[in-house]
This record gives sequence, C-alpha cells and structure tokens, in this order.
Amino acid sequence: MEEPRVRKKYFNLTGKKFGHLTALHRTQEREDRYWRWECKCDCGGSINVSTKKLQRGTITNCGCIPKTTKRNGSIAEDLTGQRFGKLTVIRREPSKNGRVRWYCTCDCGGSRIATAHNLKVDGMWNCGCESNKGVNSNVDLSGQRYGRLTALFPTEDRDKKGSIIWRCRCDCGEERDVTADALRSGNTTSCGCRKKEVQSVIGDTLNFVDGTCIEWIRKPRDRSDNTSGFRGVSFSCGRYRTTIGFKGKRYNLGTYETFDEAKRVRVEAEKLVFTDFVTLWEKYTEKAAIDPSWAEENPLVFEVYKRNGELVIAASPKL
Repeated sequence: MEEPRVRKKYFNLTGKKFGHLTALHRTQEREDRYWRWECKCDCGGSINVSTKKLQRGTITNCGCIPKTTKRNGSIAEDLTGQRFGKLTVIRREPSKNGRVRWYCTCDCGGSRIATAHNLKVDGMWNCGCESNKGVNSNVDLSGQRYGRLTALFPTEDRDKKGSIIWRCRCDCGEERDVTADALRSGNTTSCGCRKKEVQSVIGDTLNFVDGTCIEWIRKPRDRSDNTSGFRGVSFSCGRYRTTIGFKGKRYNLGTYETFDEAKRVRVEAEKLVFTDFVTLWEKYTEKAAIDPSWAEENPLVFEVYKRNGELVIAASPKL
C-alpha cells in the first residue's frame, strides 16, 4: 500500500532578521509558490515579502532606502497615500523585473498591484472594475501634441495591454496610429521621419565596422538601465557578472564577489578589445587612404575569441 504523502513544512521565519526587515508572521498569500511574510522595517514601516526574496536578500527594507543609479540617483519615489483615479496607494510591494510595485485599493472595494509607470503613464486608475471601458478610456488626448505628433481621434483598436490606439498626424503631413501609452511616455514622437533624419546624419558623422561604431567604443558610456551603474557589469544573486559586446556578439567575462573586481575585469577587456581595435582601425584607414590597392589586398581583420576562459584577439594586417 502506498504511503500517504507528507506535506513539506514551510520555513518558519518568525522573528528572523533580513537586512532592515524582521519577519512578523506568515500571511495567506503566495508569490511564485513561496509564502509571503509580513515584515516590520527598522524605520517603522511594513512590507509583505516572499520567503525566497527574504532568504536571497532581494528585499532588505520597506522602501525607505531607495535603490540608486549612477545616472538618476534615487529612483524609488514614495507614492503612499497618493490617488490615481479610483486607486489609492496603500503600501509598497516587492519589486519585480527591476520595477517598484505598489499595493492599491479601489473605491469599489477591490485592489490591485501596479507600478508607478502603470499609475502615472498607463492610466491604470481602477482595479479592473471598469476594464470594459479600456485602459486610458477616460483620458482625452484630442489636439494634444507629443513631439511632432498631434493626436486626432481614438480608434476602436487596443494593444495587448488595453491601451487605446490614437490616429495622429505628424508635422511632416503623414498620419500614424499610436497607443496612448507610447504617446504619453514619450516613446513615440513622430511618424518615423525623425528616425530617418537622425540616421542620415549619423551615417555622415559616424564610422561603423561590422556593425560596431568606432566613436562609441572609443569612449564607452554607461547605460542608464544598468543594475550596477557601470557598463558591462550587472548585479544578480549577490554577485557581479561582467560581459563585453563586440561586433554583435557578447562575451561572458565571469562573475565576481565585489564590484571593484568586476569593474577592473571589464576595463581590462575594453583595453584589449576596444582600444586595440580602434588603434588598428585608425592606422589601417590612414594607410588605405594613401594606397587603396594595398587595402584591397590586405583586408582589415579583428576577431575576438575565447580560449580557456580568456579573450584572444586575431588581428591583421600587422601595422
């Protein structure tokens, strides 16, 4: 006879400390199959966090210590108590995919979890009790300008998120259908004519080799969405992962315990790949301008390989 299955006992975190949070008691909610715990923060605030995120250190405070980025500084704006349509923000929820989320109650008695972007841009102003009206249905964009676009009238179509699609006229005379989300967030500001203009200018001012921009790798820049604040270094599960991209490929440089170590590896890789490539390209183009026939017989080659975990460069001709 088969023995009855014994239900696995959950980890009891009551009273345990995780950063600035102390677990008070287990709630009846789950997140990704993990129980959520009501936690009290050292600042006096509270937040519900899953067992997984507490044990991994993903969430260590109630939001009183906002994350920062090199470009934007503090990014966790406190929306507690603010109203957006029928929604009132009650408390902060654990972040997901890098976005801070907020628990909101609706005037109808319902509730929902939304990001600041949902509330401020998407027009998510109810718990879903008015979903039949569509997202942004209560926002009239007629006559409003967004970059080169002027909103004319709403169509009957919606995107997969429920955002109304508006017919817009561009300053160039062309018309285009754009979602209310894309207009209000500033993601779309023309019918496409501006992109063509920018690309035509870029083509005259920048140099590309196999899809790699010489001007960009000559002075590498940090991305605004980088989780560590430094290019090519990301933070995940308590370690720093370092990568470098070249000619459409990305090379893994390993994971490290400290940010300084990961940054050092990235900088060394930039010198090996970017600096050496730009130096060779500059010498090559200078000689090719003087002797085109030589350039035809000696094409520029600069390839990056990984051998035994190390980056290896194959370059020619020798200059």
